[in-house]
Amino acid sequence: MNVEPTIYHLDNGMRVVYLHDPSIVAHLGVTIRAGSRFENEGEEGLAHFLEHCIFKGTKKRRAFHVLSRLDSVGGELNAYTTKEEICVYSSFTIEHLKRASDLLADILFNSTFPEKEIEKEKEVVLDEINSYLDSPSDRIFDDFESYLFPNNPLGNNILGTVASVQSFSREDLERYVKRFFYPENMVISFVGNLKAEAVLKKLNKDFGHFSNQQELIAPIPPAPLQPFDVVKAEANYQSHIMIGGRAPGYNHPNRRVFTLLINILGGPALNSRLGLSIREKYGYTYNIDASYTPFEEVGYWNVYAGTDPKYQKKTIRLIKKEIQRFIDEPLTENQLKKAKQQMKGHFALGMDSNSGVMLNFGKSLLVFNEIDTLAEIYEVIEGITPEEIQSIAKEFLHETNISSLVFSVKKTEKTA
Repeated sequence: MNVEPTIYHLDNGMRVVYLHDPSIVAHLGVTIRAGSRFENEGEEGLAHFLEHCIFKGTKKRRAFHVLSRLDSVGGELNAYTTKEEICVYSSFTIEHLKRASDLLADILFNSTFPEKEIEKEKEVVLDEINSYLDSPSDRIFDDFESYLFPNNPLGNNILGTVASVQSFSREDLERYVKRFFYPENMVISFVGNLKAEAVLKKLNKDFGHFSNQQELIAPIPPAPLQPFDVVKAEANYQSHIMIGGRAPGYNHPNRRVFTLLINILGGPALNSRLGLSIREKYGYTYNIDASYTPFEEVGYWNVYAGTDPKYQKKTIRLIKKEIQRFIDEPLTENQLKKAKQQMKGHFALGMDSNSGVMLNFGKSLLVFNEIDTLAEIYEVIEGITPEEIQSIAKEFLHETNISSLVFSVKKTEKTA
């Protein structure tokens, strides 16, 4: 609990978070504040497309050599894009730090985006879009975000649209890199059994000489939301239900309080209120959970359930009943104590994966410019009171702030 990572700076000011761990496997990642919410109009999906295309060739490597550089020694190279970040990361045995560091720097700063590879990758992403469109249980999440954040990049699908992806060019990719890939907007994270001096020396060689001075780009905040209730005939066999609304952002003082509330409502544990009621007591659904996604200045929460059409209305009523309980009934001390213990256990389990720790450190340093230790997180959790939970429930879970999106089956069926 008291093991703390150390934060360093390379010669060009790029931040590095380092944690020593006595494992033969090391993890190295680069997180960039360049996700889809920073795209301009007409660029929808460009951040995600860039994440694909940086693997397609550099000034000194063709695509095959990029993909084989770590794989040939049993390592892994991967990337992902969110609404706020692009992350490229690697896992490898400790003797291959040189390969990993050199490769990550090469694809981030020296990608050439060959036209032939761009056109091939468009087909891959278009297939990814079609796959998502073919799955109502996946699509309802993105559609819900589009209603929550209308006319704002936060509401756009990370994958983009067929039209936007088909329009992308090498110049678009190069322009996006220039706009966001600079030291102040990036964080490197490392977890492994190598001395900090050796890691920093290698990172300085590969990353420390890049400089592209830019001003940090502020995201466009979403406009106030008018709650909505939308039903669309988009499902095949199950009804898909999404209920939720706006929530605290990263910088809200009660972000941890809201996290605990959502954990109790429908978090990953089998004994969540939604799980015990709708799944176990009534047997209306196999899949039901609640989640909370914070962004810089705003966030959102949601409850998802998939159910037989005949249970659609009953399931919605029960979900809203469980949500209202947080407003009407403050938690008892015993209920809160158990919920805190459970949440602390979840955080501890999250620290059990060095790859996950490396990624979490990178994002934390990028967002907050600091990293809380597990002990500090536990202290915050222990300080949460029943009054704080009820107060934030009244602020964000009140029925006047709740929206819903339902994908009903395409055939007209009688519902209960």
